Amino acid sequence: MKETFGEKVIDFNLNLKYSGLLPDGFRVLNPYLDNPETLDVMQQFYHKYYNDSEIRKFIIGINPSRHGAGVTGVPFTDTKRLKDICGIEMKSAYTHEISSVFMYDMIEAFGGAELFYKNFYINSPFPLAIIRKIKENKWINANYYDDKMLFEMVKDFMIDSLKKHISLGIDTSKVFILGKKNADFIQKLNSEAKLFDELKILEHPRYIQQYKSKEKQLYIDKYILALNNLKK
Repeated sequence: MKETFGEKVIDFNLNLKYSGLLPDGFRVLNPYLDNPETLDVMQQFYHKYYNDSEIRKFIIGINPSRHGAGVTGVPFTDTKRLKDICGIEMKSAYTHEISSVFMYDMIEAFGGAELFYKNFYINSPFPLAIIRKIKENKWINANYYDDKMLFEMVKDFMIDSLKKHISLGIDTSKVFILGKKNADFIQKLNSEAKLFDELKILEHPRYIQQYKSKEKQLYIDKYILALNNLKK
């Protein structure tokens, strides 16, 4: 029997491992190793929304945050929206993540989670959380591009991850990149590895929530306009 899209994602997540080098002061967190419930809710999510073999469009984030996918195992999904919108409760953690707020408001405007996830798959070129030490015992979220040496060290792993994402059943003719700086780096990877035909850049949900919240509806409309052309 043919493996579903969801089963392929679960398999990808179960085998995720970064064993490469990192600059001093950086660490990689694997949510699937840190909390057994993360594994459980992640599997529930992909069985629920990806239980088919449909080809999907790819929305590419940066890398998971500690309070979003770093806890739930589902990109741009904190525990609040996982429960309230997706109907999957996580008992061992409670998180509120601002990117998740925008993403699920946009998903609702698109037509709801079921329709959205039937059409789109979201993940990151570096699919594990990265944290950076700022002082003794104080760690904060980091992006893969925050440090030039960090990017060089994780670049091959990112290309390999993107190829694995594509193999799940991704339409590579057009992908959506969240964040302009992220897009600059994805462009570099794409020039080298020839992964996607066209890159469409959208503002990152965190940027919108943090700096453009008064114009949030404008950005939701912009996302919907870009994504709606591809609705099944």
